Amino acid sequence: MMERDFSTVTTRFTALQDRITDALEALDGSRFRRDPWQGGPGRGEARILEAGALFEKAGINFSEVGGDQLPAAATRARPELAGRRYRAAGVSLVVHPRNPFIPTAHANVRYFVAEAEGVEPVWWFGGGFDLTPFYPFHEDVVHWHRTARDAVAPFGETLYPRFKAACDDYFYLPHRDEARGVGGLFFDDFNEGSFDHGLALVSAVAEGFIHGYVPIVERRTDTPYGERERQFQLYRRGRYVEFNLVWDRGTLFGLQSGGRTESILMSLPPLAAWRYDWAPEASSEEARLAEFLRPRDWLD
Repeated sequence: MMERDFSTVTTRFTALQDRITDALEALDGSRFRRDPWQGGPGRGEARILEAGALFEKAGINFSEVGGDQLPAAATRARPELAGRRYRAAGVSLVVHPRNPFIPTAHANVRYFVAEAEGVEPVWWFGGGFDLTPFYPFHEDVVHWHRTARDAVAPFGETLYPRFKAACDDYFYLPHRDEARGVGGLFFDDFNEGSFDHGLALVSAVAEGFIHGYVPIVERRTDTPYGERERQFQLYRRGRYVEFNLVWDRGTLFGLQSGGRTESILMSLPPLAAWRYDWAPEASSEEARLAEFLRPRDWLD
């Protein structure tokens, strides 16, 4: 049963990777480089677009991995599963546009099975998406959250507020005391209902990412910018790097599982900057970003 389910997941996830690839290629006009890999704990395919017309760097990874013991990053919230063998599959993507008025965006969907002799296998889904603007537009953020709400609405009225709160909590930099962006959806350990119900949910989330992000890119593509906006973008990208390398459980899981380093770290931007004790000028467009980095009900 679990083998059949896992095969069903990998088939669906590779189809979702294709779907997202097609959507981003249509926006940029460039093709992703396909980089299949196999070895170590599993197999997968990294898809990378660099120096595109719109996207300075974008990556869409599929991976299927397994091992004799769940890595610590996966058992932090489920300590009772420590020591179990596991299989996992997922699609993870990040988009770093060149234009500072187009937000950075991230999404992923994942499936885990943990097994041990003499006990029933434990399975769960996870996923979500979040948006990281540099020069935010209120209408874009509202559209993003409306799309997030609509994506999960068929699966229960309580899911959007629950997953939004989890996203606000997860994508937070404690050492900076600020959110990484304006949030979206985040969920883990989801096994409510049937396997088919969970697979349909993560599929809807992946589709929701496309419906949420594509219109924002189309609206902001031709917004003019200069060196000031570019430098602020690079500075804020530094926060993205800090989160992914210090706090992100997906990065830790990949490294702890012996995964392919190039694929794990593809989420990092091609360029970023750090300035010592820098703060934007009061009442500037750059200072305005802080107003958006405080979680709130965007649909109120």
